[in-house]
Amino acid sequence: MCLGVPGKIVSIEELAGFRLAEVDISGTKRKVSLDMLPDAQVGDYVLVHAGYAVQVIDEEAAKETLNYLEQIEWSD
Repeated sequence: MCLGVPGKIVSIEELAGFRLAEVDISGTKRKVSLDMLPDAQVGDYVLVHAGYAVQVIDEEAAKETLNYLEQIEWSD
């Protein structure tokens, strides 16, 4: 099963010809590739999977998904 986690792009930088975004996912910031989303901008919400932003989504969908994820009771 694959899971895309929503996050908000807070900054974008270019490194060696590649666009990297710093994405805030529930308060945790990660660097992700924007190779699949060349038009993504700061402030956009994106689904992140395996270090890549794979889809731009609206804020409401992002918050709803994060809310569902917070409700999951993870077991060891």
